[in-house]
Amino acid sequence: MSAPDLGLRLLGPVSCVLDGEEVDAGPPRQRAVLVMLAASPGRVVTQDQLVEGLWGGRPPASARQSVYTYVAGLRRAIEPARDPGARPGLLVGAAGGYRLLVEPDQVDAIAFTRLAEAARRSAGAGAHPEALRVYEQALGLWRGRALGDVPGPFAEAERLRLEELRAGAVEGRAAARIRLGAADEAVPELRALVARHPLREHPYELLVLALDACGRRQEALRVYEEARHVLDDELGVGPGEGLRRAYALVGGGTEVAREEGPVPRQLPRDLSGFVGRPREIARLRALLAPGDDEPPPMVVISGAPGSGKSALAVHVAHGVRHRFPDGQVFVNLRGGTPNVPRLTPQEIAARLLRAIGTPNEDVPPGSEEAVALWRARAQGRRLLVLLDDAAGLAQIRWLLPVPEGVCVLVTSRESLRVGDGRVRVRLGRLPRAEAGSMLAGLAGKGRVRSDPAGTASLIRLCDGLPLALRIAGARLADRPDWTVGELAGRLADERTRLHELEAGDLAVRSGLAASWSHLTHSDHAVDRAAARMLALLGLVHVPDLSADAAARLAGVPEREAGCALDRLSDAHLLERDVRGRFQLHDLVRVFAGELVPAEGRKAPLLRLFGYYAAGLRSAARTADPNRVHPTHLPVAEPGRAFRDADEANAWIEREEPTLLAAAAQAMADPDDDLARTGAALGLAMLWPQQKAYRVADLISIGNRALSVAERLADDETAMHAHSQAGVGEYFKGDLTAALEHIDRHLTLARRLNDRFEEQRAHGNLAATYAKAQRYDRALEHALAQREIAREISSEVGERYALLQIGNAHRQMGRLGEAAAALEEAAAMAGRAGDAALEGHMRHALGALQLDRGDLEAGLAQLERALGRAVAGGTKLMQVQCLIQLARANRLLTRRTAAAERLAEAESLARALDSASWLERVAEEREAMGAAGPEG
Repeated sequence: MSAPDLGLRLLGPVSCVLDGEEVDAGPPRQRAVLVMLAASPGRVVTQDQLVEGLWGGRPPASARQSVYTYVAGLRRAIEPARDPGARPGLLVGAAGGYRLLVEPDQVDAIAFTRLAEAARRSAGAGAHPEALRVYEQALGLWRGRALGDVPGPFAEAERLRLEELRAGAVEGRAAARIRLGAADEAVPELRALVARHPLREHPYELLVLALDACGRRQEALRVYEEARHVLDDELGVGPGEGLRRAYALVGGGTEVAREEGPVPRQLPRDLSGFVGRPREIARLRALLAPGDDEPPPMVVISGAPGSGKSALAVHVAHGVRHRFPDGQVFVNLRGGTPNVPRLTPQEIAARLLRAIGTPNEDVPPGSEEAVALWRARAQGRRLLVLLDDAAGLAQIRWLLPVPEGVCVLVTSRESLRVGDGRVRVRLGRLPRAEAGSMLAGLAGKGRVRSDPAGTASLIRLCDGLPLALRIAGARLADRPDWTVGELAGRLADERTRLHELEAGDLAVRSGLAASWSHLTHSDHAVDRAAARMLALLGLVHVPDLSADAAARLAGVPEREAGCALDRLSDAHLLERDVRGRFQLHDLVRVFAGELVPAEGRKAPLLRLFGYYAAGLRSAARTADPNRVHPTHLPVAEPGRAFRDADEANAWIEREEPTLLAAAAQAMADPDDDLARTGAALGLAMLWPQQKAYRVADLISIGNRALSVAERLADDETAMHAHSQAGVGEYFKGDLTAALEHIDRHLTLARRLNDRFEEQRAHGNLAATYAKAQRYDRALEHALAQREIAREISSEVGERYALLQIGNAHRQMGRLGEAAAALEEAAAMAGRAGDAALEGHMRHALGALQLDRGDLEAGLAQLERALGRAVAGGTKLMQVQCLIQLARANRLLTRRTAAAERLAEAESLARALDSASWLERVAEEREAMGAAGPEG
């Protein structure tokens, strides 16, 4: 049976060609289903795979029904003549999924891949004319950005794969042209490729060779220098072997200078009076400082909880730090921290990058990009990286292979099975002599020597665990009137419990219980306050706490809370980090979680979560007083005050991980009041996260708050939750999901007769329809927003409505009406001191003036817009301004300035992980490549 005359185009906007005519493949997610089926023609793609490819790990409840709908739509599109009720002939059902019955070469992406591979084989065999012909044929299939605007995790991964293959094919075609004496034809496409992929080395190498072949040696040397600076500035690395070889061939040198980076010194303080583990210390020092040899790339210290892994690692690291002149980096991976999420590979890589001097705004938000940048920047540095408390090999697998010159020291409760020259040192219990030395150092040699039987009993009851011994020693130090035997007798009262547990943490648990009991029954008020504080801290599932937050949790003045925290720290039940924040040791956290505060759990948690919500509202208002924040949920606790926007923004940035963890805990709580307060906290994150472009968090918090609202039948919370999730989906680019959320926002606002939220929903609908290029609908909603905003005297709403009105008119070619709306909006924003929104207005005006041909005025307006966007901290608007500034300079034939602005835009868009704006950067770069020489 011959294959049907159906062509599937993925190398550009996704479409179908049926009998020579292009067919509309439907809405974005329907096209995403087509992409997944076309990627595996003839093979079954299961329903689960389609759901995962469309929505990732958080599909909506209606996901499977939506897949049915999309498949039905595709069948109508590709078989329009099929009789109703007839069996499909192209897209057929199969066990658990669907098959698309087309030949592989009917899919342009598969045809391209096959052609590119054939061209590579020809080039490898020396058949360069054939290679060039086939490369031309393969690249001729491309019509734009792969998969167009198709959403979903599968499309994102497939798009990256295809674009990578495309870049390789362009490189192959250029190499073939150079080989065939047509280097002059290769130069333009290589320049475009370098501009599009400035961190790929091979295009630079080929461009150096092509320019030299054209007799343009000085240009070739300049390209090499450009590549050297880009690689050093962006990745912190020098040119690779191929680029250096090309440089040498054209008569350049081979030495590349490298600037010294910052030298991190992040090791925690070495434990005073560290004793024990002489064999392990000797082995670890021999591994990490092995004379003239290189240390192994990774050393793992594993053992039971409380066996002293972290203390030993820090002690040894201090002893060998002279072998690592480029610095020592420390990261707590939180692998065994109860109720607190462990660090992800992206978070680990981000911390490592910041430690070696990478500015926060340059750290990529995606894990693959962050890991790649870490590898590039760490390569060749003599660094010691101490990763404390790995959850398992999966958490650190991305580190393998370790960059050359770097040594990674890992501690973990798991027995990490590592190979390839990597070494594991396992810790058991402390031998009696070493345990006795530890106790002597803590409680005094005389007391330990005078009671050998009591010492032996105490060591046995502590099971030789350093943490338990340290706690016991601290208790003895606090009670100089006790003998060692007396403390051993107190611990012996719990012998039945220790016997029942028969686990590595049993002695730790008994020691913790004894220490807490001592505080609870002490005659000193500060001890009793510390005991109460420990029970309260066990209620909270956050990474760390500040003293003021702990005070709200306990309902006491901050000074009193600080004294209790200090007492817990002195008793080795709490850790204070260098920032003055407090963290429970992992085992103490487990113990504290079992304690029941006398006042119960609800009141303390309401105080803390309410304090966070009120503080966040106050910080967000101080940071930008022109934004209107959801305040419908009452918060009893007063928030802290902030002097200015800088202090408020610093507080938000410092507290953000704790605020997110607190909001998640509260919203998941079965108590209605706690869940409501958690929703208030999460929804207060709207503007800070929108400004910082925290897309995933906006969606996640919105959906969690929506679950709370549905559970409590709370329409107001649901309204704000839909708004927050809709904004996140808008930024993500899933306009279908955004419209669904914002439509619900509008419906609920009308039901509640909330005119302010009604006009806000109209404004968000206007922006979303404009992004979808449905400018008539955008104008309709913008006009509705302005009408309501004027009715309720909301200037901020009217300003935003005018912005959307102006943008819609501009896109519809009504430049005069657009200018009038935008100028009025800019004037209003300027009078209100609304820097963020004024940046939007000036950007739109600048773009409009460029459309009119008033280039110098447009350039000046866009420079003002960029200044306002920077002042307002709106990162995405900065990207938009930079792209338009590149356009303005291009139109003015100022190519150097245009290229500089476009490079800034690309760097920021990559930092924000914004695919749509990276596409706009690419479009402007193509336009720049087609422009004439600089004037």
